[in-house]
Amino acid sequence: MDFATLAPFLVGVIISGLVLGFVYAIIALGYTMVYGVLQLINFAHSEVFVTGAVVGFEIFRVLADNPINGYLKLLIALVAAMAASGGLNVLIERLAYRPLRNAPRLVPLITAIGVSLILQDLIRIIEGFQGRFDLTYQLPQGFSTPFCGPESTCSGVGSLLAKIGISLQIKEVVMVLVALLSLAALNYLVNFTKLGRAIRAVAQDRVTAGLMGIDANGIISLTFLIGGALGGVSGVLFGLKFGTVNAYSGFDPGIIAFTAAVLGGIGSIPGAVLGGLVLGVIQNLIGVTNILGDALGIANLGVIDSSYQRIGGFLVLVLILIFKPTGLLGRSNVEKV
Repeated sequence: MDFATLAPFLVGVIISGLVLGFVYAIIALGYTMVYGVLQLINFAHSEVFVTGAVVGFEIFRVLADNPINGYLKLLIALVAAMAASGGLNVLIERLAYRPLRNAPRLVPLITAIGVSLILQDLIRIIEGFQGRFDLTYQLPQGFSTPFCGPESTCSGVGSLLAKIGISLQIKEVVMVLVALLSLAALNYLVNFTKLGRAIRAVAQDRVTAGLMGIDANGIISLTFLIGGALGGVSGVLFGLKFGTVNAYSGFDPGIIAFTAAVLGGIGSIPGAVLGGLVLGVIQNLIGVTNILGDALGIANLGVIDSSYQRIGGFLVLVLILIFKPTGLLGRSNVEKV
């Protein structure tokens, strides 16, 4: 593989990594929203995300033979997934976390892990009753066709990608657009609305916010609702990206998204996005290390394949935590006593 072939190949790998990174970023925002308000790592968020993916599968399955537009099917799937995952997250907060709010921090952490395991088995049981385990998305017609490629006629950015031999599928472009819209909506909500100011006030000092007339419990529930809704969006995007989900699909992306949140700075919304994008690109680059080794004539790199993808992200995380413990965009917090 010469440079003329290697360069567009690497660009394609990076673009694919950014698409994957947006999925991680939306999942990571769910962790970040909850941690920013309660200083709680909601490990059940990975199953909230899977719930959204399963709801998305069911919507696409039910509407598979319906003649309505494919993008309308996607919109229905996203809204249903957001409602289901957001509602589930609020229920988890009300039943599992609120009674433990004044308990030692280890107690809600263990509870979160327990809730995660319960939800895994509930999803498996519900789908198992219908004889299903691996749920394969029935994507609308045209979603898997090239958006723009070497043999396509297009303009703008698509034309540039086509010239260097890079092809994106329609669903990948849709995924990026949905992710960007979700990020923009969250940014507006948190930074430019009364609700956003209330969320930031509760995150800064829950007791003082309560004394100022803010319903802290209500704001915390709304934060779980928003975080869960983002989990629902990411679940549908995950289904679009990989095509198949099951009750245990949340573990790997959940751990990676949590790593992304810590890498960017836990509690920082821009940090969660940056961490997700960085990990997505790193994973994809490690996945093609053996190909790059062959192209560059470095035989020893041939032993590194896609099975080592997660290692790179965790190595970067360890280095960041050693040299900048608050993460890339995080800020130091003084412990209140």
